[in-house]
Amino acid sequence: MEKRALIAVVLSVAVFYIFSTYFGPQEKPAPAAPAAAVKTENIGAVPTVSVQKTTVATLPVVPSASALVPVTVDTDRYTAVFSGLGGSLKSLTLKRFRENTTPTSPQVVLLGKSDPSALPFSTRGVGFALSPQAVYSPSASGLTVATGEKKQLVFTYVDAQGFVVKKTYSFDGSGYGISLDTQLINNSGANLSGAFQQVMSAPFEVNAKDGRYETYGSSLYADNGLRTDAPKDFASATKKYDKGVQWAAINDKYFLSALLSVNHSIASVELKKTPAGFIESVITTPAFTVAPGQAVSVSHRLFIGPKDIDILKAQGSSLEQSLDLGWFSMLAKPMLYSLKFFYQYVHNYGIAIIIITVILKIFFFPLTHKSYKSMKGMSKLQPKMMALKEKHKNDKDAMNRAVMELYRDHKVNPLGGCLPMVVQIPVFFALYKALMYSIELRHAPFMLWITDLSVMDPYYVTPVIMGVTMFIQQKMTPSNMDEMQQKIMLGLPVIFTFMFLSFPSGLVLYWLVNNILTIGQQMYINKLVSD
Repeated sequence: MEKRALIAVVLSVAVFYIFSTYFGPQEKPAPAAPAAAVKTENIGAVPTVSVQKTTVATLPVVPSASALVPVTVDTDRYTAVFSGLGGSLKSLTLKRFRENTTPTSPQVVLLGKSDPSALPFSTRGVGFALSPQAVYSPSASGLTVATGEKKQLVFTYVDAQGFVVKKTYSFDGSGYGISLDTQLINNSGANLSGAFQQVMSAPFEVNAKDGRYETYGSSLYADNGLRTDAPKDFASATKKYDKGVQWAAINDKYFLSALLSVNHSIASVELKKTPAGFIESVITTPAFTVAPGQAVSVSHRLFIGPKDIDILKAQGSSLEQSLDLGWFSMLAKPMLYSLKFFYQYVHNYGIAIIIITVILKIFFFPLTHKSYKSMKGMSKLQPKMMALKEKHKNDKDAMNRAVMELYRDHKVNPLGGCLPMVVQIPVFFALYKALMYSIELRHAPFMLWITDLSVMDPYYVTPVIMGVTMFIQQKMTPSNMDEMQQKIMLGLPVIFTFMFLSFPSGLVLYWLVNNILTIGQQMYINKLVSD
């Protein structure tokens, strides 16, 4: 899809007679200041809520029979299923999102196809023997968390080596965020040194035909920038990030499963493909040392939910950066906020797209007017320019001087036709990205046969009409090209039509409305110029 997006931009530039490269190198962010050393919290003596210090001989190393029974946590937004195996989260079902537009369609399930040997957010020990398949005992058989309520679920593992691990999940019934505190209590007679590793896994291969998986893989925010890796990027070799990691996630186009740093609690992230054919993201905490009779706790936050920019931003840790809106994200984000703003009033994202398109057309009218006026003037000078080229065909310098004098005498700027359009291109491309990757358009109906603005028009009506309007627009646009170039340009509507057949109907709607407005605008400008 990214390749088609780039093709669309290049062809758009050609429509407006821009033949030079307009994307400059992306500005690199300023180097980040060195992060402060991460200090793990030593909470002193074993607290009363923890397993009390005892000798190794009396530790209850056999978990209760209920430890492997799934524990369900139900909120207004999701149903999460936890497992005592690794104190992990087996799956999370989003109640407000379905797989397709059918009312009886299954609800979207995240993390449900993870590696059974390393379930999501199971914990490993580095420096001490803690397996991701260690069996924890839960504090409850299930929880229901109402909107506005806060509750906790605690998983406890007691090891024969003389240490206890407690994983505390804290839920807020008003949102998607989940807090995770992992505590190591040293009941042995010697220091314990090491780190925790939280594991995330997902299938390496997915159904690429499913619109959700047009983009799929790992993403994380490290060293003040978004880092994205498709599964193929670490298929043959492990990739590691260890500079200023704020969060790490496995995501698709619309949904995200992420572990967020709290007070620099992520030291590194390693990505690899497992022999069993899974993506594995191993998130390691800073190292710590726990003295006998004391404990250490490391905190993280989890987010498993939709890539809605408002919801993501509310999580902190720059999680909204996971919504990758491309080079012009500084423009795309206001476009997305505008889309959501107008939806509050019209309750139809298709109409919201039309409103934004009209506003943009009005905003850019002065530039477009200047551009078309310049092209009209250039078109009138075409016969004289051809005569000059014929007259000075053997003297290129003389021809250039004569052409520039012609421009000056008639007060025509040869760049006036394209420069105003260059200014608009970042805005058009930003809106393109906002519409292409917005979860708001997913399963959002417009009218009649268009029941989902995030997928293609099932009957190809809007792409065909768009192609026709583009052809009309081309015929109306003044040109100083020769006959062969004009014929080539008139072929662009055909290319665009076939390209847009598979594009999301919300994007096609934007382009169609823009073409219709441009035709009306061109008629008005032509009338002004002729008068």
